[in-house]
Amino acid sequence: MLAEWESHKQQLRSYIARQISDQEVVEDILQEVFIKASDNLQQLKAKGSLRSWLYTITRNTIIDYYRKRTNYEELPDDLAQESKDLIEQNYKVLSGCLRPLLQELPDKYRIPLELSELEGMSQQDVATSLGLSLSGAKSRVQRGRAKLRELMLACCEFEMSKGEITDFTPKSETGKKCYDRVRKRYT
Repeated sequence: MLAEWESHKQQLRSYIARQISDQEVVEDILQEVFIKASDNLQQLKAKGSLRSWLYTITRNTIIDYYRKRTNYEELPDDLAQESKDLIEQNYKVLSGCLRPLLQELPDKYRIPLELSELEGMSQQDVATSLGLSLSGAKSRVQRGRAKLRELMLACCEFEMSKGEITDFTPKSETGKKCYDRVRKRYT
């Protein structure tokens, strides 16, 4: 391996130097490529493909270098974190707005959705109680969710963080009335 490495070393150095201007970093990356190639020599399938294999390792090492190098600004220590209480309060207000929005849905979607999501019934039980097939009940629940989502997005703008709704702002008159009525109840 050492003899083959010496024959490709200068070409690899030039390749790295075209990607990175700092000569010390070029040498560090070249050394890292040699270590990776030595450690993974058993992965080389044919001796004739050594050159392309070394270039692949080199290219990936350069990509890793730039990924690690990404600068991030430190956040200030005094940055306010969303309190769980505020998030819980937002959920209560938002859940209070769901009932009026559910009432806007046609009965064929509203009833299966309420039974499934609010009453906690299985979709099989929803199907049985409404005289529907299981696939019919599932379809109505899914369509009800989609229509409820459309209504929610039409009424409010949502702010998300880590998969949770951290805040929302009503954007329609209906949304504002609901928001004000429910906010008074929980604040």
